[in-house]
Amino acid sequence: MRVLFTAIGIIAFSGTLFAQAKAPAAKPAARPVADSVAVDTATTAGPEEYSYKADGRRDPFLGTTAAATTSAVGGVKRGDGPSAFMVGEISVRGVVKSRSSLIAMIKGPDNKTYLIHQGDKLADGVVKTVTLQGLVVLQDISDPLSAQKQREVRKLLRSLEDAKEKL
Repeated sequence: MRVLFTAIGIIAFSGTLFAQAKAPAAKPAARPVADSVAVDTATTAGPEEYSYKADGRRDPFLGTTAAATTSAVGGVKRGDGPSAFMVGEISVRGVVKSRSSLIAMIKGPDNKTYLIHQGDKLADGVVKTVTLQGLVVLQDISDPLSAQKQREVRKLLRSLEDAKEKL
């Protein structure tokens, strides 16, 4: 009896192996192509050829540091110098007194030092005044839900951020 069950088991097992060996391989799905149009695989766009159309939006595939070099409108690169810097990107490194006014020395995100005067424009604001303690900037607020359209930001010569960097 034991031999009979063993023989039946071997036959059943070999039958499943035989069915697996004879199973037809799945063919990849063919792409529908019009009969009159020939498809050239070299010209079809692959994932490495994808280009993002911003249409006035920030590119989500770029980091936030890349967004700092482009403006919010159209993704166009901002100009060079202090007019390209956001208020949060600058720090005051010094104040120089000239004959008629005060001039601020600022450090930009590119680690270069620039001179700015009262009335100079930044990417998101205008320098209201230069004092011996630092800068006062009128920053434009781009939040559509905010009742304020500008705010006054003080960038001090000896700020807490600089003290933390030295530690």
